[in-house]
Amino acid sequence: MAENLSSGEFSSSLTNSTKLPPPRTRIFKIIVIGDSGVGKTCLTYRFCAGKFPEKTEATIGVDFRERLVEIDGEKIKIQLWDTAGQERFRKSMVQHYYRNVHAVVFVYDVTNAASFRSLPAWIEECKQHALGSEVPRILVGNKCDLQDSIQVATDVAQQFADSHSLPLFETSAKNPNSGEHAGNSDHVEAIFMTVAHKLKSQKPLALSQPANGSAVNINLGGVGGQDGPDGPRGWGCNSC
Repeated sequence: MAENLSSGEFSSSLTNSTKLPPPRTRIFKIIVIGDSGVGKTCLTYRFCAGKFPEKTEATIGVDFRERLVEIDGEKIKIQLWDTAGQERFRKSMVQHYYRNVHAVVFVYDVTNAASFRSLPAWIEECKQHALGSEVPRILVGNKCDLQDSIQVATDVAQQFADSHSLPLFETSAKNPNSGEHAGNSDHVEAIFMTVAHKLKSQKPLALSQPANGSAVNINLGGVGGQDGPDGPRGWGCNSC
């Protein structure tokens, strides 16, 4: 005959059996695309590692980085997929790259007009891989700390962004020690966090895993920029 449980033992057993499972961490997959050399790797490295890489080489295939952050009290994992800009390095990876994408970041180099002219082709590639209008997209002009070499004016970029309903951000993945562009790394942080905040508010994601690691608290209330009807419109070099 089974032994009778005391009230204390029964209470402990009941508590253990009804214990909630560990919280799940939602994952956002954000792809970063654009021509080779525009600074995609530097931008993703800046956001995930908090610094500018000492040296970089052309991405072959796909670079993958992730960072655990906290938004409104919830831990969120941001996965940044940085693809090779050169066709010969990325052709075999394209289908996998676009699978289960939650947001897209288009990047061009403000000192390279050719990289800006390539943007329609990158936008078309997204359409060909069935990324619908519900997938948020933003446009980032990188390297705006190189003021003497700028080839793409902010007003030209803004016209293009408006015509494709893209929020425009101009920034630099490199963190200058001094000058009017000091602190651009904060803009890199805010750019990716703005995308993550928008994704979090849209709908639950299928990808998740048990929460672990240390989170980074982000206060979006202090993010600068000119607001539009759907949130921050973006930043230009004048406000970097």
